[in-house]
Amino acid sequence: MAGAAAAAAAVASGISIRPVAAPKISRAPRSRSAVRAAVSIGEKAYTVQKSEEIFNAAKELMPGGVNSPVRAFKSVGGQPIVFDSVKGSHMWDVDGNEYIDYVGSWGPAIIGHADDEVNAALIETLKKGTSFGAPCALENVLAQMVISAVPSIEMVRFVNSGTEACMGALRLVRAFTGREKILKFEGCYHGHADSFLVKAGSGVATLGLPDSPGVPKGATVGTLTAPYNDVEAVKKLFEDNKGEIAAVFLEPVVGNAGFIPPQPAFLNALREVTKQDGALLVFDEVMTGFRLAYGGAQEYFGITPDVTTLGKIIGGGLPVGAYGGRKEIMEMVAPAGPMYQAGTLSGNPLAMTAGIHTLKRLMEPGTYEYLDKVTGELVQGILDAGAKTGHEMCGGHIRGMFGFFFAGGPVHNFDDAKKSDTAKFGRFHRGMLEEGVYLAPSQFEAGFTSLAHTTLDIEKTVEAAEKVLRRI
Repeated sequence: MAGAAAAAAAVASGISIRPVAAPKISRAPRSRSAVRAAVSIGEKAYTVQKSEEIFNAAKELMPGGVNSPVRAFKSVGGQPIVFDSVKGSHMWDVDGNEYIDYVGSWGPAIIGHADDEVNAALIETLKKGTSFGAPCALENVLAQMVISAVPSIEMVRFVNSGTEACMGALRLVRAFTGREKILKFEGCYHGHADSFLVKAGSGVATLGLPDSPGVPKGATVGTLTAPYNDVEAVKKLFEDNKGEIAAVFLEPVVGNAGFIPPQPAFLNALREVTKQDGALLVFDEVMTGFRLAYGGAQEYFGITPDVTTLGKIIGGGLPVGAYGGRKEIMEMVAPAGPMYQAGTLSGNPLAMTAGIHTLKRLMEPGTYEYLDKVTGELVQGILDAGAKTGHEMCGGHIRGMFGFFFAGGPVHNFDDAKKSDTAKFGRFHRGMLEEGVYLAPSQFEAGFTSLAHTTLDIEKTVEAAEKVLRRI
């Protein structure tokens, strides 16, 4: 079965299963006879025939046909899109359709996809090898850049994903404090480690899954949860578990339950409560790091945590993650200290190179002002279109991160977010695909802009949104 599915996938994607170079998928327009389940958009026919063929084959090869659940379009319906190439703020699928992209590979593509300078640097690094499994000088360069940028980080450990970064940070805070309990917030997602899969966001929220099967009770017995933005609930948990909580973990701006910013006093209150109890404050800045400001959300809000996790942007589109904090805390990590954590590909030269050149671009003057401008125009345009067409909507943005809900709002936590009309969002998402706009395939995911997005991209997106909102 697997062999047949592999062959089907190869045929559907136009890739030979013999050891020869794969032909590039043509973007030439298809004949009308080849268009199946097509939607007419002006003079252009929108079809996802090749995506459907490849995805059907993929379902025989990979669970659900994907390697990350939200990609399966379960919450929005319709055919998942199989992509062929990306450049700047645009993406092209295997059927030749072009989209303005607001997913950005879920955050890393802040300077735009396939940036020429980053690619050129990667090619030069590639000539020297892909991975050494040993120290390389590029690790020092990126580490120094991260330490110089992020207020809380005096020492950093590179890993290969945001999940791995949060796993390392979790073990670290327990080792440093000698305590086992942690506090996280409902709808916040910190990767798929067992201890975090309690009232999680991201794909868990998207698919409407309960706390995941396969997670033993012992792994989550020390995980406490509270509603995001609820200071009193946090204080009550600390009172009931005095001296037992190792750390508070949170996304300083929630991106995995939709875009939910903190209330003005929330982060300050967390800083005070943790200090008073001897617990650590951990900012999961896998999404917000280098996106809300060069120093992340902690620079933007002026709140310095004890430990920070990073990912996405610091790898410039390659697999990467990191956790860092005060030197006295990080010196618990092996081989400097007794807390063990390791990784075969951690600090590999390709990821370090992409990260270095991405961060160099973000250091240029006007970067975050531009992100704020284009993202603000996008969100306001969509909300205005919703008001014109009679849809109840709310939303917001900070620099290059945004979101909106089909609900009156305000949205301050995951329970508020769940009041959104997800069926309507699904119809809106499918309509925007037909209009050439790629949004995150879930109401419960934030969106991202980049330095490559132009005023024309924003105008086209807002026009498309109004058009779709009128017909749904």
